[in-house]
Amino acid sequence: MNTFLDVVIIFSVIVLAFAMLGMVYRMLKGPTLHDKLVALDAFGVLLMAMIALTAMMLGTTHLLVVVLLIGILAFIATIAFAKFLEKGVIIQYDRNSDE
Repeated sequence: MNTFLDVVIIFSVIVLAFAMLGMVYRMLKGPTLHDKLVALDAFGVLLMAMIALTAMMLGTTHLLVVVLLIGILAFIATIAFAKFLEKGVIIQYDRNSDE
């Protein structure tokens, strides 16, 4: 017999799967690079939610480390892409410094 929590988790996984498909479509067909970047960031959040729901279904806490790792990598990637879109470079070397 399924508990109410199991039904809610399964429904949430299905909704997240459709949302992830929408984000993949936006990443591939986005009209601008900015739209693609926002879709990539949203996909990372949806992926973290999907892994967290999987951890709840399995009854384990070991997958939460994976959620934290994906969150850190998604944050760093978003910052790097945003800097690239703003300035055209990610790491800017100061060539005018006195040595």
